Amino acid sequence: MIAARPLVMTNRTIAGVAIFIASESIFFLAIVLAYIAYREAGLATAKANLDIVRTAVFSIALFASSGTMAVAARRQDARWLAATIALGAFFLLGQGSEYARLLAEGIGPGSALFGTTFFTLTGLHGLHVLAGLVALGALLGSVVARARGVFPIAWEAVSLYWHFVDAVWVVVFSVVYIGTIL
Repeated sequence: MIAARPLVMTNRTIAGVAIFIASESIFFLAIVLAYIAYREAGLATAKANLDIVRTAVFSIALFASSGTMAVAARRQDARWLAATIALGAFFLLGQGSEYARLLAEGIGPGSALFGTTFFTLTGLHGLHVLAGLVALGALLGSVVARARGVFPIAWEAVSLYWHFVDAVWVVVFSVVYIGTIL
């Protein structure tokens, strides 16, 4: 019996998404390494100003959204997709409130090395979450308009991207927030 080839090898859409995710992974790796390289210079500021517990709450919402996305894709269910969007939006609003708090304390993208590296790394991730929410919203709109007309590959492609965004946050949260207290 011949083993089935992985979907990434047989479908151009999934191959394209995989290549895009690989390139974005390298991009994020470079930014994370830059953050780590300059971490010591901003560690005191990070320890004094980052709200790890509050950010953990928003992070849990993002992590949970990977679960709701997996269910949504498997069942091709608009309600689970809507839950994923809600959890992702909650995360993004939480990140926005963290930014507002830091900016009010005088910490911004150009204020010091910590501000520059923090806002660059988390801001780029936030833009990726926003792009993911747009993709999720487009998928939801298509499903609501014509559920049977949405191909399973669309669910798979959007799901892969969303899981990527979630995985990146695991790394960013670990390096930026948990790394601050270790």
